[in-house]
Amino acid sequence: MGKSPIQSDLFPERFPADDVIGQIVAALPMLPPVIRYYDDFDDVQHSIRDPAGRAVFELAINGRIIRIDFTRFADTHALLLKHVFLFLLGENLNVSTAANYLIAAPHLALGDVIDIVRAGPIGITAVWTRLRVREMTLSAYILVKALLRLLCRHRLRGWSDTYDAYITTALPLPARDAYAGVRSGDVFLGAEEEAAVVRHLDEMVVALASMVATAPSNEDICDAGMLLCAYQFAMRPIQIAMLGMRNVRIWQDTPDGPPTVHLTFHMAKQQSNSKRKPLTRRVKREWAPLFASLHAQRKTEGVTGAARFFTVGSSYEAGSRIAVLVRKLIGSDDLGTATDLRHTAAQRLVDAGASHEELAEFLGHSHIQTGLVYYETSATHAERVNRALGASDIYRRVAKIAHDRFILPEELTLLKGEQQIAGVPHGIPIAGIGGCTSGQPACPYNPVTSCYGCGKFMPLHDKVMHECVLAAMREVVTFFDQSSRGNTRSPAYLQLQRTIAEIQTVIEELEGNDR
Repeated sequence: MGKSPIQSDLFPERFPADDVIGQIVAALPMLPPVIRYYDDFDDVQHSIRDPAGRAVFELAINGRIIRIDFTRFADTHALLLKHVFLFLLGENLNVSTAANYLIAAPHLALGDVIDIVRAGPIGITAVWTRLRVREMTLSAYILVKALLRLLCRHRLRGWSDTYDAYITTALPLPARDAYAGVRSGDVFLGAEEEAAVVRHLDEMVVALASMVATAPSNEDICDAGMLLCAYQFAMRPIQIAMLGMRNVRIWQDTPDGPPTVHLTFHMAKQQSNSKRKPLTRRVKREWAPLFASLHAQRKTEGVTGAARFFTVGSSYEAGSRIAVLVRKLIGSDDLGTATDLRHTAAQRLVDAGASHEELAEFLGHSHIQTGLVYYETSATHAERVNRALGASDIYRRVAKIAHDRFILPEELTLLKGEQQIAGVPHGIPIAGIGGCTSGQPACPYNPVTSCYGCGKFMPLHDKVMHECVLAAMREVVTFFDQSSRGNTRSPAYLQLQRTIAEIQTVIEELEGNDR
């Protein structure tokens, strides 16, 4: 039945009966003259003026400009997508999340959008099945669901808010394993690669303290500081780039001791800003001079308050510089991103015996279930003890030593006294294991336990000597395990684990030379 003349005058049709998208756009409220969104990276509220007539949205997100081009779509199609974008922002989604969904819009042709709108609650399952066959990106499927929820909000084409649960459960998203790299172990740095990162940070601190003409540049210190954040705290590039001067607190507990450094940053990758809680971390005392030096330099430049602590303009730049540095240190072309360091830090914490709650707090996860995958791939306690005792063949193979060269006993006696290594680690007097190219007074680390694996260590060419040291260290590990009832989380225990593995590597090299 057609409309009466009176109905036709009161409600004129702007679009033909077969123009489904046009009808939907006509039924929706007009877009506001200005769409505003907040970019927490710049701490600025941005505006999109005349969104209905604008062909391209240029969005300031995390220090970069993201362009959403609507010129490839028909007018009503583009207008509908703009309504979806506004709807997502109204659902308190972060602008970067909303933009990611809109960027996937080209995967959906005009015919696809018409089928989705025309289907209604009864026919949407068949349409969804056809879309699933095409294996589009996950964001494209989420965009479809956002469009359906927009129709629910305005009660169009038979949809209403009562269908919200139906959209969630009856239209399954593609199955994907976001942690495939974690399960396979491809994203973890090995012991040797972690040692390279630690050595670099140690050497940067020593270079800062040496006060020589070849002191590291501010850019090198900045890169080392960002690497520290990713390695020690599993911080994401966005968290590193957003770190402000006011969020770095430095003070001296003792006049002659190293500074104490605390960092405060917010949880990232939360769908809404309301879930972004602050996290506070303490920098290792050994590496605190890196932050103290960079903080002093930034203050001389007049940088204070909310200004960036690191000299990076975006999260992308922070992640890129970290990856370049790590790949240079470990000699890899693919492994070494900030995400790889984050996964490695998480697995390191789990292997040390952290609980689910401790891991979630460390990573800044809203739910403890998110980190369960690390426990699935973690070694058991027995394996951790085997590593500490040096009984794990796999651990012994990857813990390669980076020593300078072997020296003979007569060469050791010719070294200066300060270059001959001696110490009393854990109450055990040990001497004559080798020499140091720098000398013990110039080294800030514990003698013996920190020597094995150091690039400046010159091991003695005496297998019996190193076997005696190995036996002594194993006795300490056994004592730790028995007295603490299996607690393998103490820093001293973990250092012994690494030291024993590196002592064994020295012994194996000596055995290889004797064959």
